[in-house]
Amino acid sequence: QVQLVESGGGLVQAGGSLRLSCTASGRTFSTYAMGWFRQAPGKEREVVAAVRWNVGNTYYVNSVKGRFTISRDMAKNTVYLQMNSLKPEDTAVYYCANAPRSKTNWWISDAYDDWGQGTQVTVSS
Repeated sequence: QVQLVESGGGLVQAGGSLRLSCTASGRTFSTYAMGWFRQAPGKEREVVAAVRWNVGNTYYVNSVKGRFTISRDMAKNTVYLQMNSLKPEDTAVYYCANAPRSKTNWWISDAYDDWGQGTQVTVSS
């Protein structure tokens, strides 16, 4: 069983920054990609950013390009999401997820089997 534990959410003013962390553990943990998704009230879950673990390729949804950066520490099985220039529309519950197997479209949610419990990010105007 794989556990994903997120941290770093909170309340921040527009224009501010937050850094989310997600550490994976478990005897069966293996990864092809890890990603961050978010879901705002009344909206569908969407991918925010994802990274292919071994090669470092990244994917970002258009709305966060230039503001968010995904990175990983392979030794710590940890993925980070640095969020700068936050906007009120970034308010959502953010989920970390793990895709254990190779997928062509590795950034879409169907590729991800393991999910964290979510961390709230609230951006005030």
